[in-house]
Amino acid sequence: MQLSDKNIISDMRTAYGKTLVDLGLKDPNIICVGADTTDSLKTKMFGDKFPNRLYNVGIAEANLVSIAAGLAIAGKVVFASTYAAFLPGRCLDQIRNAICYPFLDVKLVVSHAGLTVGPDGASHQQIEDISTMRSIPNMRVLVPSDSVCVRNLIPLLSYTPGPFFMRLARPSNSNIYDDNFEQFDIGKGNVIRDGSDITLIACGLMVSKAIDAALTLEKEYAVSCRVIDMYSIKPIDVELVYNAAVDTGAIVTIEEHSIIGGLGSAVCEVTGENHPVPVNRMGVGDTFGESARETEIESLLSKYGLSSDHIIESVLKTRKRIKK
Repeated sequence: MQLSDKNIISDMRTAYGKTLVDLGLKDPNIICVGADTTDSLKTKMFGDKFPNRLYNVGIAEANLVSIAAGLAIAGKVVFASTYAAFLPGRCLDQIRNAICYPFLDVKLVVSHAGLTVGPDGASHQQIEDISTMRSIPNMRVLVPSDSVCVRNLIPLLSYTPGPFFMRLARPSNSNIYDDNFEQFDIGKGNVIRDGSDITLIACGLMVSKAIDAALTLEKEYAVSCRVIDMYSIKPIDVELVYNAAVDTGAIVTIEEHSIIGGLGSAVCEVTGENHPVPVNRMGVGDTFGESARETEIESLLSKYGLSSDHIIESVLKTRKRIKK
């Protein structure tokens, strides 16, 4: 595995915008649609390069989805983007019936998901989107962990027919992968770090925290943790989860999302049907988030049990449940 030295700080949204421009140079059928968030989602880069292929529909998310569907029917590959709080929240009916049911080439790419939007507070902290999207037939759900992951997955979305939902983070973060790493595919995950005592399966910004926790667990507790970046939530990598259950005997999942219906639930579905082992789901409980200043994001994550220290505590407790 080619991993970054974690000194490279990057922005998933910028990676998204730059990759769209690269794809637009190769494929004239690629179109972008925005909902007054083209600056924030970085799709303005695409519009600056291809002014006739970016449509800003304003603050009208249901219309965003419907227009994207119409363009897809006309033979275009459409990337539609806004904040996660508004998509899928304000336009679930349009996503289900106008995109997923007819299996159209619409790629929904959202940002500002989870708790890390900080000061925007509970109304903008989308923690139910993965659950909502993975329950709709024909929808595929991806949650990249860094900009390298984004740069590799966006082309796969453009070449793969049908609807996708990709969830990006607002904050910049350390790269997990070396810049030249290219082993990504729909329905797969990556083993970031091998281990034999327990498996940590994470997505998005939580992958970095899982790695930090694994390093501490090995150094201070002599616990060998396998760490998996499960960037594809639906379809999920059944073989990878199954092997982790068989090899390590227990799993801890970590996600910046509700523990109801997200990554943890998807992993439990796999283990429950194939090889039951103890699984502890770490994420936001059955509650809303709350506002925090930009400088308090780490404290906010800690309050909701999503710090590296919380992961370490969960691992030590979960290991006690392993049947010898």
